[in-house]
Amino acid sequence: MSSVERETFPLISIISLNWNTIDVTSDFLRSINDYCSYPNLEIIIVDNASEIDPTNHFLAIRPDLRIIRNSSNMGFTGGNNVGIKEAKGDYLLIVNNDTEFTAGLLEGLLEVFEDFPDAGIVSPKFHYFFEKGTIEYAGYHRMNMLTGRNAMVGSHQKDIGQFNTLSVTHFAHGGAMLLPRKIIEKIGGLPEEFIFYYEEFDWCEQVKRLGYKIYYQPKSLIYHKESVSTGKNSPFKTYYLTKNRILFMKRNVPNLYFGLFLIYFTLLTIPKNSLVYIVRGQGKHLRSFWRGIFWHFNKSITFN
Repeated sequence: MSSVERETFPLISIISLNWNTIDVTSDFLRSINDYCSYPNLEIIIVDNASEIDPTNHFLAIRPDLRIIRNSSNMGFTGGNNVGIKEAKGDYLLIVNNDTEFTAGLLEGLLEVFEDFPDAGIVSPKFHYFFEKGTIEYAGYHRMNMLTGRNAMVGSHQKDIGQFNTLSVTHFAHGGAMLLPRKIIEKIGGLPEEFIFYYEEFDWCEQVKRLGYKIYYQPKSLIYHKESVSTGKNSPFKTYYLTKNRILFMKRNVPNLYFGLFLIYFTLLTIPKNSLVYIVRGQGKHLRSFWRGIFWHFNKSITFN
């Protein structure tokens, strides 16, 4: 590739994790083969200590693939950071393996950086894979400073073009985020304290503190199978959502708002969630919820 072509088509490193999901990751790779015509790619799959070595299986689908096998499961943040350290791209796409590409995905995302010098991270429009035509993500609403919760714009709405305007949004979608190497060099990799969930929100706040903005690009579309590795409603998810909700607020809001959040969480969230888990007989969720809270008192507690 000539220097002119490299400038026109900067190297994009696609980084994705695999953990005991050979079929899902295989579909992901096939979607790149079928729909991605971008000419300057590096694809890195980081395997988080799967029970079966997927190397030969993946290479049969994509021979130019780079596969890194971790000796232990390093979670979403740690696993992706391994790939980030090895990536050579001018731009890095952190993308879930339970997604599938559509035509023009990378070109649309890259276009934002070409047109907007203040772009820090860009995410595409998300549709639910099993409900194509139904929006999952068209940007994010602002984080509620009292509850520590937020919501995706347009979620579960039929896509009739109502969110087809390129726009600044509050947060990227952790399932697909494109950002320049120069920004990662400033903020570092994904914050590993989070392991799973809320890490993209924290990353976005770091990017915004540098003066950059988060963009939503509706021209680019990706399909998402949603929570394939962690489960849609699991004690694992309960633990990390609880732990990281508190951690995000502690790290990213002024002390006054964090104090108000703690009052809200103590007086409303704790009794409500505990009662719900008891009434439903969800003892594992109840224990995970409380372990997520007590992590902040004893950070040696981990989820098993």
